[in-house]
Amino acid sequence: MVSLVLCGGNGTRLWPISRGNMPKQFLQMFDDHSLYQMTLQRNEQFSEKTIVVSNAEQYFIAKDQAEEIYKEDSLPDFIVESIGRNTAGAIAFGAFMVEENEICFVTPSDHIIENNSSYAQMIADAQNAAKEGKIVVFGIKPTHAETGYGYIKTKKNTQRVSDVVSFQEKPDQQTAQSYLLENEDVNGEYDYFWNSGMFMFKAKTYLKELKKYAPEVYETAYEAYENAKKENIVQLKTQDMQKIPDISIDYAVMEKSDNIKVVKADIKWNDVGSFDSLDTVFPKDYNNNTYHDSLIAYNSKNNFIFGKYKTIALNDVENMIIVDTPTALLVSKKGSSQNIKEIVKMVKERNPDLAKFGRKVFRPWGTFTNLYNHKSFKVKTLVVKPGKRLSLQKHMHRSEHWTVVRGTALVTIDEKEFLLRPNESTYIPIGSIHRLENKGKIELEIVEVQVGEYLQEDDIIRFDDDYGRVTKG
Repeated sequence: MVSLVLCGGNGTRLWPISRGNMPKQFLQMFDDHSLYQMTLQRNEQFSEKTIVVSNAEQYFIAKDQAEEIYKEDSLPDFIVESIGRNTAGAIAFGAFMVEENEICFVTPSDHIIENNSSYAQMIADAQNAAKEGKIVVFGIKPTHAETGYGYIKTKKNTQRVSDVVSFQEKPDQQTAQSYLLENEDVNGEYDYFWNSGMFMFKAKTYLKELKKYAPEVYETAYEAYENAKKENIVQLKTQDMQKIPDISIDYAVMEKSDNIKVVKADIKWNDVGSFDSLDTVFPKDYNNNTYHDSLIAYNSKNNFIFGKYKTIALNDVENMIIVDTPTALLVSKKGSSQNIKEIVKMVKERNPDLAKFGRKVFRPWGTFTNLYNHKSFKVKTLVVKPGKRLSLQKHMHRSEHWTVVRGTALVTIDEKEFLLRPNESTYIPIGSIHRLENKGKIELEIVEVQVGEYLQEDDIIRFDDDYGRVTKG
């Protein structure tokens, strides 16, 4: 079996801890592991091979985090999408990559799943159905009336594997409550399950159904795959990706096909799709507030608190969501966190970078952290991983001053190349072509001071880049 892991989402409903540059699946907030890493480890025991589908901007994070948990000779294969076109096409790429009779187990990368023995049973049940040429979807028994999930409608029976009657869109509160009541009615005709977004099938089964019900997706995805650069990774070209319809597997195949089975999964499942769902994951204090070392709470209970940068004091509040980051503070009522995606739209209109970046920004070569911003100067730290280097570049509106605090830097400025060691520094004038490189065995850390009239990240012209980001013009 092949584990096909989808990790291209942006997690906007968990803003501001989840940003475009570092979405929720990569946040290492669960015993220093990310949801993505937990997914890889969870599925590894059932799979002979792992394929990860990522977007180009997040590929280096996905690869770095995989390297933290895998041996070098057992890393996943990667399919890198230059732009996202939803799950129907992304899953097709994985199916194109394997033998036609190979069973593919498709999972998102941002779910929490417990009950390992039940998970193993779920997979075994699905494999039996997949071997018979079925597309299998996994249903989760609802624990409450949830309006943020789609539902699967089945005939009421005691079998673990059943036929799908229909797929239901995300319901309103009254409809979701009616589903719960129907499930509790032993004489009722139907049962309703949350649609987990996990699937299993033979590669040829999915491609046959995709070709039948969404031929344009099949044809354009196949063309993009055939035209892709295939070396260590499958790199899909933007001009090919743009031709693929932006449609989910649910709309393209699942709601049309008559070849679907549902496995009723008896697992503890959380898609961590909102702060209300994340609230169920973290431990609580005696007032049912999130346990937090820096929390001071007076006459306050049932609050979700996330933040590690300062003391958070609560006074006489209940059922609140408080999320503190260095660049944004979110305050919301519990039960309303599904609306945060609307907040993100407003943030994008006012300050696009605030939706995409936190104070710490991740790059293929390492990270930089903004320490202080002023209209005419900026202070940041850069951490460059061993063996990595920044692009050969210049800026039209700012000069830079670099001071090494750890490691050894190989610096290029115009025609000169030289080494900088801790407590040594250099100056890069406006318009000078320059590069920073770490050829050492430890991380290189420098303090960078930028001075100029325009200090945005888009003031950069790249002449040479190890990560394909050369400026065109």
